[in-house]
Amino acid sequence: MDQVLLTDTNGPMAFLQFEAMGFPRLRAKRVVTYIDHNVYQVDSRNTDDHRYLQTASARYGAIFSKPGNGICHQVHLETFSVPGEFVLGSDSHTPLCGGAGMLAIGAVGTDVAGAMGGGPYWLPMPAVVRVWLIGQLGPWVTAKDVILELLRRLTVKGGGGRIFEFGGPGVATLSVPQRATIANMGAELGLTTSVFPSDEATREYFKLLGRESDWRPVVGDSDAEYDDQINLDLSKISPLVALPGSPDRVVPVGEVAGTAVEQVMVGSCTNGSWEDMYAVTQVVKGRKIHPSVSFILFPRSHRILEVMAREGLVADLLAAGAVISESTCGACPGLSHVPAAGAKSLRAFNRNFPGRSGVKDDQVYLCSSLVAAASALTGVISDPRTHGAPPVVAFPKSFDASSAGLAPPAVEAEASSIEVIKGPNIQPVPVGKPVEEALTASVLLKIGDRITTDDISPSGVQALVFRSNIPALAEFCFKRLDPDFVGRAKAAGGGMIVAGETYGQGSSRESAASGLMALGVRAVLAKSFARIHRANLINWGIVPLEFEDPGAYATVEQGDRLRIEGFRSRLASRESLAVVNERSGARFVVRCPLTGRERDILLAGGLLAHTRSGSRAPA
Repeated sequence: MDQVLLTDTNGPMAFLQFEAMGFPRLRAKRVVTYIDHNVYQVDSRNTDDHRYLQTASARYGAIFSKPGNGICHQVHLETFSVPGEFVLGSDSHTPLCGGAGMLAIGAVGTDVAGAMGGGPYWLPMPAVVRVWLIGQLGPWVTAKDVILELLRRLTVKGGGGRIFEFGGPGVATLSVPQRATIANMGAELGLTTSVFPSDEATREYFKLLGRESDWRPVVGDSDAEYDDQINLDLSKISPLVALPGSPDRVVPVGEVAGTAVEQVMVGSCTNGSWEDMYAVTQVVKGRKIHPSVSFILFPRSHRILEVMAREGLVADLLAAGAVISESTCGACPGLSHVPAAGAKSLRAFNRNFPGRSGVKDDQVYLCSSLVAAASALTGVISDPRTHGAPPVVAFPKSFDASSAGLAPPAVEAEASSIEVIKGPNIQPVPVGKPVEEALTASVLLKIGDRITTDDISPSGVQALVFRSNIPALAEFCFKRLDPDFVGRAKAAGGGMIVAGETYGQGSSRESAASGLMALGVRAVLAKSFARIHRANLINWGIVPLEFEDPGAYATVEQGDRLRIEGFRSRLASRESLAVVNERSGARFVVRCPLTGRERDILLAGGLLAHTRSGSRAPA
């Protein structure tokens, strides 16, 4: 990797694994650690993790981004992005930097830990799809509507095993922040990543940042061949809204116009850019937020907030009745501004999976920043095209701002004198067990399609304070879906999970695998898996099995005992496996397609065990 990006959610575990692997110093060219999710120091365990990450960064060679300095993806885009370089991040929205012509991929913490030590990143070669853009966005239509249109067409499963490379004359009409919004939310399609060319628009953006020397042109070869092509006319896109439950439940704004909302938000790594903040300000300037609405803004970075203050936006927003929160992920993963029970929340964010906002049975709608601003004024979801002349976004003369939020590491000659401080909640990383030759396991839980990592290991304040303590975090596994799951898993001494399509979609949350491993789960049997979560399972020594005939899913019940003979030897030889249901006597076949490296990691009991053994495997 050229660069590695760490967050405070998966970062503590990545650093703990980096230490456990025995690396003396970071070897990737640039590593940056960000405190952007659990910024609010309402519990000493949060602050303990911040201190651990800061001291570990100083000792091992990472730049440290302090709490409040901004969301990792935006700060990285502003400060460290280099067109043509490869950045690996411990967060699923790392592809945002694809808006600046980087190859930016979100990965699991164990893979990131290996990359920190200079190791390569392995993945099956994705299909490369060219998304050909023509036309230009119309009035009141934004880049958020572009990615919502792609989600409407393709669903959250539409990007599995694919990279989207954007091209065509329409690209030149999009600014880098607009491209970043599209690339960022491509994660909701299940894409490996999205990438835009680095062109004159990119150069102008780097010039505003004072980093024109880092710019370079990057564009696809004229004779490049693609696996597929999607054509999209920007002029035909209209304002869109995703209904509660999933980012792909997309409808025209007119279908939900008039729906009363109590909470409206603009921000997150998807919609917290200068353009979002400027456009919102122009819509609400001189007006008042509706009395029934709480309107909250999350600028993506301290730099953006500083420039907003310098350019007068902050005063106009405060006068309108908006609340400007810290430059954090904040409400997106349910860590602040949790909506009232039963209330409807309209958000220019990226995800609206059930319960993600921090309250059960939430009703979160996703939209663009312009739909959000118009709705904040009326108290109901509104079509912004009814609000007269659209705002025209203007950039400041410069995005120059303070770098006080970034702390450099100690030089290598002095690093050994720095103490890495671990608070009492920070626990050693457990090591998985090698795969056994035969497996007989109880089905601890049977669940349906589209199970998210929020379902498996919930976000929110209560759980995420334990992100550096796997045994404690394991106590939250499936808590929202089945409060008895943990007790059942412990009583059975472990077992197996059975699931439907796209198991593990959403956040890259590593605890959705490590927590199950700590509870003794040996395998997950599903119709299909989300890419990052499947990698997480392998790296934590949990076998991801797929039904060869999806119809066999219906024959399995929770509480069944499933037996697999030759479990290890058939995985080693990459053969299909026969499963016997001891309750019914039924037999069915499952598969576990693995690369050579994945196979050896899994058989060893996970990446940490594999690395400790000094094993080397072919791709």
